[in-house]
Amino acid sequence: MEIAHTPSDKEVIAKAKVLLEALPYIQTFKDSIFVVKYGGSFMDDKDPEVRSRVAQDIVFLAAVGIHVVVVHGGGKAISAAMETAGIKPLFINGLRFTDKDTVSIVEETLNKSVNLDICELIQATKGRPLGMAGQSLFNCSKLEVDPEGNPVDLGFVGDIQIVRSRLIKRAISQGYTPIISPVGSDEDGNLYNINADVAAAHVACNLRARRLVYMTDVPGLLRDPKDHDSIISTLQANEVDSLKQEGVIGKGMLPKVDSAIMALKEGVQRVHFVHGRLPHSILLEIFTDKGVGTEIIH
Repeated sequence: MEIAHTPSDKEVIAKAKVLLEALPYIQTFKDSIFVVKYGGSFMDDKDPEVRSRVAQDIVFLAAVGIHVVVVHGGGKAISAAMETAGIKPLFINGLRFTDKDTVSIVEETLNKSVNLDICELIQATKGRPLGMAGQSLFNCSKLEVDPEGNPVDLGFVGDIQIVRSRLIKRAISQGYTPIISPVGSDEDGNLYNINADVAAAHVACNLRARRLVYMTDVPGLLRDPKDHDSIISTLQANEVDSLKQEGVIGKGMLPKVDSAIMALKEGVQRVHFVHGRLPHSILLEIFTDKGVGTEIIH
């Protein structure tokens, strides 16, 4: 027979302190819009608990009066679907090359598999998700330059020109948590793959979001990529260029950081990078004094 654990006075007081530490943040952020870029290897974890923890964080934010908008990736799922179709994934400077055959796989995978999975996870935690196919929200042209401004040809990869933010705002006003896929279309109806980090930043800018949170496979921005204890807790936007030159920021982090800087310039107050596999990393970053990831500020 199992004996139920009775919390000690110290445990009860510790829990109360955590709640009280979160209180001023909850009061400050009530009715604000937070955009969460949902991505990282945790999305493909076989353990449902790993993925459901992130869903719990998103539902918690909504429950305390924060309007959450999720923009998801799905790179590994796309690569797996491509390999099944006999197509080898190709990346250039951290961005996926997308030909005409690939873009249909991208659309199918993101809209009918990844988006649905995230919606189901949030619904299971008693949230109110609303899946939104990106091509109904993002008007695109063909991407001509990479994040560093260099000419590039990535095939059917889109450069966002318009975000139909009124559709997202309508979903928010109806009490939903929009779950958005990074797919766009042009005026002729051609589909485009969009980098999810870039899409999240555009959504955050157009919604005038208070916070933009990127979920990553590392604890945050690291001075030494091999040392997870070398996390940069707070980074000024004007320090980014020097870190690029030093090689601290490179490869897959470039689209994230460049998008973060764009978002800050367009009015987003702060951008956060948190580890997707750290339990409840979003809550710990947003609602505690110390935080657990990296925040980029003006």
